[in-house]
Amino acid sequence: MARAEGKSKKGGRKIDFATVGGVLVALGAIVGGLILEGGKISDITQVTAALIVIGGTLGAVMVNTPMSVLIGGLKKLPDLFLEATHDSAETIDVIVTLSGTARKGGIVSLESDVDQLQDPFLKKALSLAVDGTDLLEIRKMMEFEIIAEEEHSEAEAKVYESAGGYAPTIGIIGAVLGLIQVMKHLENIDEVGHGIAVAFVATVYGVAAANIFFLPAANKLKARASHSVRMKEMALEGVCSLAEGMNPKLIRMKLEGIVKTPHVKAATKGKEGAAGGGPATAEN
Repeated sequence: MARAEGKSKKGGRKIDFATVGGVLVALGAIVGGLILEGGKISDITQVTAALIVIGGTLGAVMVNTPMSVLIGGLKKLPDLFLEATHDSAETIDVIVTLSGTARKGGIVSLESDVDQLQDPFLKKALSLAVDGTDLLEIRKMMEFEIIAEEEHSEAEAKVYESAGGYAPTIGIIGAVLGLIQVMKHLENIDEVGHGIAVAFVATVYGVAAANIFFLPAANKLKARASHSVRMKEMALEGVCSLAEGMNPKLIRMKLEGIVKTPHVKAATKGKEGAAGGGPATAEN
């Protein structure tokens, strides 16, 4: 089990340079364009506008989202800048190694190996198989877990999606509030011009926050969730194939095929399985 143990550890985390670089490039292009047009950074640095946009957007999202989901979404913020390193090849190697052991000594021989696995999903699925649970039940139980995770992840991504929808509108509200103040000083034309320019900063903040961060963040979280689901589907199929006594070489080919196949939502498959009167499968 030395080989499987060494490769069953959960992946680490590394900086997601795509997210960090994307935000910096977008902000750099906007500020750079402003400077090239003769503007100054101070023209768009308004604490009041930022307060209106950030506070207003947060308040709207709180009204729109259950608190538990909102907290979960906020906890996902570091995940946008730190990417988990999931190596499908290593997971396949672990499963293939375990399948070879199972073919020699039976699936019960993996009982000691289960405790050494670090991936909770793979550990649970293999534990059920070692305990002699029916394969249909294993598929059903683990697919429900996949569906639940996918739905939970999508709900957390919608926190940022909602923020991206509200931020531009809140920015417009901030601009209108600024114009109201400008209208109080129409007697001084110089202050009116300056006041109008300042008022529209809130709109810039709202539109920029939505399109540079909130909406892209929602899409990235969805992509991460999809990849996580794919890894779990592959692990489940590997455990089921292992329990069926399939040849390790065929298991490798099968799992590598799953990784390359376009992802089909587990939720959709679950509904199809329920409609057919039987458990859904994790095969793509």
